[in-house]
Amino acid sequence: MADAPTLSVTLLGAGQEVGRSCCVLQYRGRTIVCDAGVHPAYSGMASLPFIDELDWSTVDAILITQDGKGKVYMTHPTKAVHKFMMQDYVRMGYIKYFSWEYKTLNFLRSSSSDALFSPLDMTMSLASIIPVSAHQLITVCPGVSFTPYHAGHVLGACMYLIDIAGLKILYTGDYSREEDRHLVKAELPPIRPDVLIVESTYGVQSLEGREEKEQRFTSLVHAIIKRGGHVLLPTFALGRAQELLLVLDDYWKAHPDLHNVPIYYASSLARKCMAVYQTYIHTMNSNIRTRFAKRDNPFVFKYISHVPQTRGWEKKIAEGPPCVVLASPGFMQTGPSRELFEYWAPDSRNGLVITGYSIEGTLARDIMNEPEDFIGLKGNTISRKISVDYISFSAHVDYSQNSEFIEAVKAQHVVLVHGEQNAMARLRGAMASRYKERDEDVKIHTPRNLETLNLSFRGERVAKAIGTLADKPPQANDVLSGLLVAKDYSYTLLDPRDLRDFAGLSTCTMTQRQKIVLGVRWDLVRWHLEGMFGSVEEGLDKDGVPTMRVMGSVDVKQTHDHELTLEWESSASNDMIADSTLALITGIDKSPASVKLTTQSHSHSHSHVHPHADVENASPFLRIQRLVMFLEAHFGKVELHMPDTADEADHEQGEESHDPWLIVRLDEADAQINLLTLEVTSSNEPLRKRVEAVLDMAITTVSSLAESFTSGAPEEEEVLDKTKLPAVDTKELDKEDENSKVTVKPEGEENNGDADSDDSDDGGLLQVHN
Repeated sequence: MADAPTLSVTLLGAGQEVGRSCCVLQYRGRTIVCDAGVHPAYSGMASLPFIDELDWSTVDAILITQDGKGKVYMTHPTKAVHKFMMQDYVRMGYIKYFSWEYKTLNFLRSSSSDALFSPLDMTMSLASIIPVSAHQLITVCPGVSFTPYHAGHVLGACMYLIDIAGLKILYTGDYSREEDRHLVKAELPPIRPDVLIVESTYGVQSLEGREEKEQRFTSLVHAIIKRGGHVLLPTFALGRAQELLLVLDDYWKAHPDLHNVPIYYASSLARKCMAVYQTYIHTMNSNIRTRFAKRDNPFVFKYISHVPQTRGWEKKIAEGPPCVVLASPGFMQTGPSRELFEYWAPDSRNGLVITGYSIEGTLARDIMNEPEDFIGLKGNTISRKISVDYISFSAHVDYSQNSEFIEAVKAQHVVLVHGEQNAMARLRGAMASRYKERDEDVKIHTPRNLETLNLSFRGERVAKAIGTLADKPPQANDVLSGLLVAKDYSYTLLDPRDLRDFAGLSTCTMTQRQKIVLGVRWDLVRWHLEGMFGSVEEGLDKDGVPTMRVMGSVDVKQTHDHELTLEWESSASNDMIADSTLALITGIDKSPASVKLTTQSHSHSHSHVHPHADVENASPFLRIQRLVMFLEAHFGKVELHMPDTADEADHEQGEESHDPWLIVRLDEADAQINLLTLEVTSSNEPLRKRVEAVLDMAITTVSSLAESFTSGAPEEEEVLDKTKLPAVDTKELDKEDENSKVTVKPEGEENNGDADSDDSDDGGLLQVHN
């Protein structure tokens, strides 16, 4: 049952770009959407994935997102944070970019005319979210399931191992393989997937270690404070901000000279979400869990406070004494981080520290090139004298972490997403070189947005044998027959008797009856049936009605003087036998053989036997004679070898058995056919195979339909059973058959001048003549 199903991967976002992640997976009629993010460099509808290219009514599940009509799944922490985000957007009424870390459609509006969703939409979306836990197996619909694994990127972030009809796909989303101060690193799933869809944000760039960058970061912040400047740390409300707060709080604790320098966290949303961090301590690393167990809540900061909730606080802080401010959004497109930057940019004492990945087209990315000036939100030109430094606390994997993970997963296909075109191309080239050095055939793909990637997979469908069929382990080349039950793209083979126990299905037997007007004698019907099928069983049924059973499955009953009734249990094979029986009986009165048989008078009382009928109690020698005739038609002269009495005595004493066999000679080679086992042996392999093929045809030819067919035993259907030939009795073969031209002479017996025996001494070999 081999086939080549195709997986279609279509990127509605994050195809050779960073941002608006949205990956559509389609396989065997199922559609799964992974992520539905936004592009921070754009605003409004332009920031969304190309959602018009998908019929969302066909989506079976959406993983970590809030748009669409399918089932929506995200982890418990993500759902909790998502709720606060949505409420904040509705309240604020303008576009924010906190959704960057959580890959959700979180834009609301910049004015009433371009609102993307209403408060009612938000409430309904929250009600449709199904929270899941790490390592929890979720069955979405028949044939589709997934398991979340920790991704380490932000609180609640996870990668998904998706199973669609047996095809396994690992979708990482944004992930980090470095354990930081509060998050565990991304896990390596224990199951090898067929396809890996992985981020490529940093391409082949390698980042410095955590301890080194923390030391460089704190030293830089301390230096800016010492020179009397303000420190601006543009961050997202959630994610890296919590990591930086932990670093700064510990550093301030160890440096008393900084105790009078305030650290502000400019995000009311972050203040609300801090309760989420305290609730889901168990999802964080051992360092956080240990501190929390000792009643030391790491997220209750001593030296960090939230900004005053008063209008114009940005200007007051900007004109105040030196301080450190973590302000959102991280890309400084708008919001508090942008306003503070415009206030502090003209002063060289101040410092800007970019701590995360910046997307092309954002102010954070542009300012890293240290331009002399930039355009403010009001369209004015602002001089830039503030120092600009970049220390990556990004929770994305770098090249060393990403390449190690990709190789450890060992997927057949790797699809790179969420990376700029050049960075993605360099990563693809580097990975291709690594695989080529090890002579591994791994396909690496870098699809663009709206470019559908079709991946074909060849394999065998596996059916599990259960119940009665599994009682006896099969051996090599055994044939198992049963009912093949397909459910949720999995297959089970079981005995019909086990159907109710294992499949919850019931079985029934349908008995069919067909009445026929009979215009001939009962014995003439039997004569024709024996001619067609070889033999029939005759007797009375439980009601005393004369009955002939054809091939053990179809009963022909003489229900009235001029009426026959055919009765059988319906099945594919039984219906076929019934059809042939019906056709035969309805044509009896028109058969020339019937006319000839019934018009000749005779004085004896026995019934005539059809020449093609099985002879009751027929001699085994007659069967062998027919077999020999068939073999001689293909190979010429065939010899019969018999064991002598001395051989039989040795056999009784435990010596090696000497069975009767036929010898077929062709040119200089010969083959032996054991008449008890019907096994063919020969030193010439081509001859052996040819004799086996002819022997199979001979057995089929000399056997009647009744002998070749066994009703009600599916395990034997369409299987040639050679044991149906009667075993050869050597004592019977020692007798001369009166109707045969074959004489059997044991080795050592004198020639008595029989007319059919050969005058030469054959050493126990007898010639078979037609």
